Amino acid sequence: MKEVRIHGRGGQGSLVLAQFMAIAAREDGKYGQAFPFLGGGGERKGKAIEAFCRLSPDPIRIRCKVNEPDYVIVQDATIIGEVSVDDGLTGDGLILVNTDRPADALGLDTPAKVLTFTAEDIARRILGRPIMNTALLGAFAAMTGELSLDAVIRAVNLKFPGELGEKNARVVKESHARLKEVKQ
Repeated sequence: MKEVRIHGRGGQGSLVLAQFMAIAAREDGKYGQAFPFLGGGGERKGKAIEAFCRLSPDPIRIRCKVNEPDYVIVQDATIIGEVSVDDGLTGDGLILVNTDRPADALGLDTPAKVLTFTAEDIARRILGRPIMNTALLGAFAAMTGELSLDAVIRAVNLKFPGELGEKNARVVKESHARLKEVKQ
């Protein structure tokens, strides 16, 4: 089983990103589980929140926060100063950060691999809004290989049928291609 922790702010779609990942896992013939942790005050716009996803070839029986993730996704790099995003992450883990800054400028003291990627640029250009969860979804699939590109696109189209789904599928494809280039 692989575990993912997503750090974002209320209103950025962290839970939706985790749900996309779980749906894509099902589309790949795997099991997926997605849920949020909103802290003490519920989800308020701008407040730091966490969402979690588990991906497994076997049924998932546990129901608790992800404390030792294999992967971390940071939707808003300003959270790095507020939250220890690398807590529990092993040295062979991966962190994907939505930022235009290089990894060494983020102040993360971790042996894990850190990849930076500006998801908002793709989202703004294609969707007309800085909603970056599908861009991060495509980047995650490229970065990890845990989800196939086809399954991710099917998940997006299941959640967003029609033109919105087509636009988000373009966001996924472009971010996937861009991260494949960065990863090499």
